[in-house]
Amino acid sequence: MKTTDILRKITLTGISDIMFDRYAGNQTELRPDQKLYLQSDNTICLPSANILSLLSAQNTPSAPKRFLDSRKYKQIAAALCSFVGIDPMEIPFLREGQPIVFSGFDAQERDPKSGCYIHRAVARLKNGIPNPKVRPVLPLPWELRFTLTLFENDEVKEETVQNLLVKSGVAIGLGTFRGVYGKFQVTSWEKA
Repeated sequence: MKTTDILRKITLTGISDIMFDRYAGNQTELRPDQKLYLQSDNTICLPSANILSLLSAQNTPSAPKRFLDSRKYKQIAAALCSFVGIDPMEIPFLREGQPIVFSGFDAQERDPKSGCYIHRAVARLKNGIPNPKVRPVLPLPWELRFTLTLFENDEVKEETVQNLLVKSGVAIGLGTFRGVYGKFQVTSWEKA
């Protein structure tokens, strides 16, 4: 790390429940609890790659694609992918400063420890084909705390990263069924 790299401690505070749908491949059917991202101690977490995707994806909804000029967003998205790092790789979800631990769904499809519940819906595919969806949801309150490194570069500035993260918190969000679920506010952006 160079002394000219920028390190920031960031807190994202949820303003809506967050839904999960961890992908395990087209032919793999997962139980709802397997769709959560869990650390070895069953702490619910979010891979840092999900936040990097929000900041840099070009093939799915992302902050640059949504908020920047259509002629320039790919260049900024590529720069964000290249020059932004997020630590840790698995960011634990917190509630009142403590990790949120998953203990399992009960007969009412709720986890008494974390508050997670199962959401059932039917999405419609092309030609009206029903596609049942069963996904776990983590209710409010939740927050994520991580360190963002902006490596020295001439393509993207800290203000751009911060503005995109702030705007995308409400407009796009994290997790699956984004925009409805996974909304957040950036409640802390401090020097690390």
